Amino acid sequence: MSLIKWRPMLDPFEEMEETMKRFFPTSNISDVKSFVPAVDVYEEKENVIVEVPLAGVNSKDVSISVEDGVLTIKGESKKEHEVEDKNYYRKEVRMGSFFRQIALPSTVNEEKVSADFTGGVLKITCPKTDGKKVKKIDIKINN
Repeated sequence: MSLIKWRPMLDPFEEMEETMKRFFPTSNISDVKSFVPAVDVYEEKENVIVEVPLAGVNSKDVSISVEDGVLTIKGESKKEHEVEDKNYYRKEVRMGSFFRQIALPSTVNEEKVSADFTGGVLKITCPKTDGKKVKKIDIKINN
C-alpha cells in the first residue's frame, strides 16, 4: 500500500510555487518580498469606488495616481520588529512592497479622485464624467 499526502485545504499558491520551483530550481519564489493586494471595484450612481484592505500599512507608505483611466496603487508594508527566534509554526502575513493597477470601468474626472484610509481599508472615490482627460494626477490620502 502506498502513502498519499493529505492536504487539508487546497492552496493554489502552493501549487503554483511548486511548479515554479520545478522550472527554476535555483530560485526561491517564497523569498520574494512583494505582494499584490486584493481590490473591490464597484460602481455607484456618480462614482466608481475602489476598496483595498491594507491592514498594518501606514498611509504614508502608500501612493496613488490615476492616468488615462488607469488607477495605480503602490506602497510598502514594513515590519517594525522581527522575532529573533525564527521557529514559526505558520507565517502568512505578507510584508514587502506592493503594486496594483486597475483599469477603471468608466471615464472618471481624474482631478477630483479622492482617497480615504480608515480602519485598514483604503477607499478611493473616482467621480464619473463624460469627458476624457489624459494627464497624470497624484492623489493625497486622508487619514
